[in-house]
Amino acid sequence: MPLKIIKTFDVKFLQIIDESGRADAGLLPDLTTEELLKIYRAMILSRTFNRMALALQREGRIGTYASILGQEGAETGSALALEKGDWIFPSFRETGVFISRGYPLWRMLRYWRGDERGMEAPADMNIFPMSVPVGSQITHAVGAAMAMNIKKDKNIAVTYFGDGGSSRGDFHEGLNFAGVFKAPVIFICQNNQWAISLPRNRQSAAETIAQRAAGYGVPGIQVDGNDVVAVYAATARAAERARAGEGPTLIECFTYRLDDHTTADDSSRYRTDEDVAKWQKKEPLIRYKIFLENKGILNKELDKEITDEAEGLVKAAVTEAEAVAPPAPADIIKYTSATLSVRQKKDIKALKWEK
Repeated sequence: MPLKIIKTFDVKFLQIIDESGRADAGLLPDLTTEELLKIYRAMILSRTFNRMALALQREGRIGTYASILGQEGAETGSALALEKGDWIFPSFRETGVFISRGYPLWRMLRYWRGDERGMEAPADMNIFPMSVPVGSQITHAVGAAMAMNIKKDKNIAVTYFGDGGSSRGDFHEGLNFAGVFKAPVIFICQNNQWAISLPRNRQSAAETIAQRAAGYGVPGIQVDGNDVVAVYAATARAAERARAGEGPTLIECFTYRLDDHTTADDSSRYRTDEDVAKWQKKEPLIRYKIFLENKGILNKELDKEITDEAEGLVKAAVTEAEAVAPPAPADIIKYTSATLSVRQKKDIKALKWEK
């Protein structure tokens, strides 16, 4: 006797601009020339910042750094599809999201120099500090989104995490609560294929991360994460759903981490040069540049102007960040609890960190 089918689901994949820079005109979102160039400027600035940060780390001028090379499309495309009042809950690899939202570059460098004051966001910018504990920011975003529902606030929450983060309990708890309470939140998984040295196929036997949303009554979509326009379109649609009271969306950005996990990692120990070379041909900036050139929006002169501007902004940020006096060492102890214990007070005095 055949069993009755009570529910089925499918997973859609969205790509608008392919690896050769050709676009599907029927899927292109309605973006002006200025908006398309804004995306390109943000990608160039993010990559320029990333390159400078890697150089500074090698010179000992910043600490361990998590490169975003190859993931600029997923970060820029999603960040620029949001409204100013939306709240962002990032992991530790969303430098491009911060930059795309207009976060001061010198503050970003201050953070990567080991100064937590670099994560003090400007008062008019709704972005939480980078979260190093894997997955913890997911439930924070859902809680904020549930509060927005209660307050009838039309802003939404967006949280970022990697494929490794999808294996954390926070991921499942967050999706479950968001689905049940129709929280206005977007879950953006930057599936860069590796959680440090653990490959994507060790995170789940599911063919996609996007399909895991179905178990919580939440729509999920897989997007070519190296197609910045596709990411923009998917995020804009998810934001529209959330503002209309239709609840959360899970977006899986299928991308690749071209650099090591961090500057403390050596990815050659667990992946091949051939695999990296294959993905380098698919990286987001090359295809988007070709797309803009084909539309007559970008030429060599304008490209140089944008690149030179980004170089200048990042160099100025380095100077400003390195001019900031370091925090008082006592801050390590002073802010670990609401009230200092007797031992903490003795430690501060004994180390002569303060008079």
